[in-house]
Amino acid sequence: MRRTPAVLALATLLLTATPAQAAQDSWPHSVTLTESALEGVHGTSPDTTVRNVLTVTDGGAALRVRLSNPFGGSAMTVRSVWVGLQPSTDSPALKPGSNHRATFGFRRGITIAAGGSAWSDPLPLTVRRGDHVSVSVYAPGAPVDDHVFPPPATDTPGSFTSTAGDAGADESGAAYGPFAPGTLWWVDAISAVSAARGTIVALGDSITDGYNAFGGGPRWTDVLAGRIAKLPPGQRLSVANAGISGNTVSVQPNPYDPTGQCCGPPAPLRLDRDVLSLPGVRYVLLLEGTNDLGGGTYAPPAPAAQVIDAMRTIARRVHATGRKIVGATVLPMCNTGGSDKETARLAVNEWIRTSRTFDAVLDFDAVLRDPADPTVIRADWRSDCYHPNAEGDRVLGEAIDLAAFGLPR
Repeated sequence: MRRTPAVLALATLLLTATPAQAAQDSWPHSVTLTESALEGVHGTSPDTTVRNVLTVTDGGAALRVRLSNPFGGSAMTVRSVWVGLQPSTDSPALKPGSNHRATFGFRRGITIAAGGSAWSDPLPLTVRRGDHVSVSVYAPGAPVDDHVFPPPATDTPGSFTSTAGDAGADESGAAYGPFAPGTLWWVDAISAVSAARGTIVALGDSITDGYNAFGGGPRWTDVLAGRIAKLPPGQRLSVANAGISGNTVSVQPNPYDPTGQCCGPPAPLRLDRDVLSLPGVRYVLLLEGTNDLGGGTYAPPAPAAQVIDAMRTIARRVHATGRKIVGATVLPMCNTGGSDKETARLAVNEWIRTSRTFDAVLDFDAVLRDPADPTVIRADWRSDCYHPNAEGDRVLGEAIDLAAFGLPR
């Protein structure tokens, strides 16, 4: 067998595992190291290169990146993709020698049909948890399938845009402008061959996405990933964040956007692309329902039965693929006690806790609610009526019982 750099990196990963780890994982397999679920299409790409930056939640070798065109009305032609390691999200400069040209079926470019996705061939890159992976994409004239959100202050995903032309090979970063935190184009997942035993995908809305997590800390999913990282490699799970701000758990008009481009398709419609199609998925963590129950300008508040039916459908589909699903209760929303919205939220949470639909339940409502007024999040953990601040995210991440994912406490 020809010893390519990717193979040598994988051999190193195997050789550094302890005998106990090797016994638990007879052969490393592909897992998803990070995700950024795309939300809509916004315009057409100019003749520039976009350097996307994503932070991985576990280590691995033989990296692959996925580009997607789920919302474009036409095919996108990708002329080149380069993948490297970025020491800091504040700078477009790459670690010298880390930048590699990606291929797709051994071709340097690829055309991705409307609604389609494409994984790169494995790259000769090895990463550790917390590494920033740079994916520079040159696709002038392509529909811009993106993910845009107010980002967390720690391990911020985002992008840099170059001057005109293909600047993917530029390791110095000199061709790129300032950082656009929270903006990613086309790149929606990174996988690797890893000693981790699988992936948790957090399927959610803005609370998972990190919206309004002010105060300088990471998202609750990143806190969870940090706790899991302390376990031996053979016991670990990577964490992929499939949160989209404004997303709904049920199939309905979006409460905030009649165009359908701000907030991603409803969770049942994106379940295959954003969850089940990803490598290594063993657990799904579902935290949704706030936008359905709250309603907005373009959709009335949903009844409890609608939200419950959607959650039940998602759980059934996850179970049908042999994975497990963990349900999280809906956080307080500042609804007046006894109001229709609050009554519906309480009914949904009671069903989550007692229906045995989920393999495990995380009672996020109980963790964050104010003991003096359970209709609101505690003031010191609250950014607004719907969202925790950074301290609230930290509390959520620390409160998660790792046993829900078959992990030691």
